[in-house]
Amino acid sequence: MKRGEVWTVTGGDDYAGNPLRSSCIPAGLAYKRSDLEVEIERVGDEIRIRPARRSLAGVLEKFEKFSPDFMAEGRDAYEQAERDER
Repeated sequence: MKRGEVWTVTGGDDYAGNPLRSSCIPAGLAYKRSDLEVEIERVGDEIRIRPARRSLAGVLEKFEKFSPDFMAEGRDAYEQAERDER
């Protein structure tokens, strides 16, 4: 892995065949979902694991599928809590 390189893997990927690339994460630190796609990045002496960023490709096409009267009546009104002025 080169500096700044990011790998994307899912819980099903198995690197156990190469002990230099295989690590166990303690259960208390693991993500709840085993099918979660994660990015692994090396930054200096650290290995960072985070959920993979989801692509927004195709989001406009999804919005186009909403009917013209979607939320025509607006959202239900709700009370906004008082805020402290600082």
